[in-house]
Amino acid sequence: MVRKVFVKQLFIIGLSSGLLACASPGEAPSSDDFEVSSDGSDCIFEGTIRDYRVLDESNLIVTASGRQKYHIELNRPAYGLVSTWQIGFSSRGSSRICPGFSELIVDDSFGPEAIRIRSIRKLVPEEYEDLLIRYGKKEPEVEQTREPEEVEGAEVEELD
Repeated sequence: MVRKVFVKQLFIIGLSSGLLACASPGEAPSSDDFEVSSDGSDCIFEGTIRDYRVLDESNLIVTASGRQKYHIELNRPAYGLVSTWQIGFSSRGSSRICPGFSELIVDDSFGPEAIRIRSIRKLVPEEYEDLLIRYGKKEPEVEQTREPEEVEGAEVEELD
């Protein structure tokens, strides 16, 4: 009888500990979580997103319909972003993904993580190429230097 009561108390203590751990508040968001860059104020309609390319843990390029590309910068690094196979976006009550109001959801081996979007900037093709080169995703094109051409009458005379 005593053993049965002991096991029951152990079970209740374990269950209470688990519930208490779930109910405790997480870390308070830092002020960086709410910082929005003023230079990236473009928005993307969630339904138009077709593809993405990860540059690093805080930057990615999203391709929307019409092959339009956008540079997305996150408020903080998402450490599973480089290795994950799936991401998502969360927007509060809207189908538009906008900086400051939307989050990138990264589903890695530890479960889904939401990171606030700092800026979204529409790219022109040259900016897209520059970003790929800057983040090491593409080698810069090396221009071949021209061999100097011989020009008639441009010989050097030696003076005595």
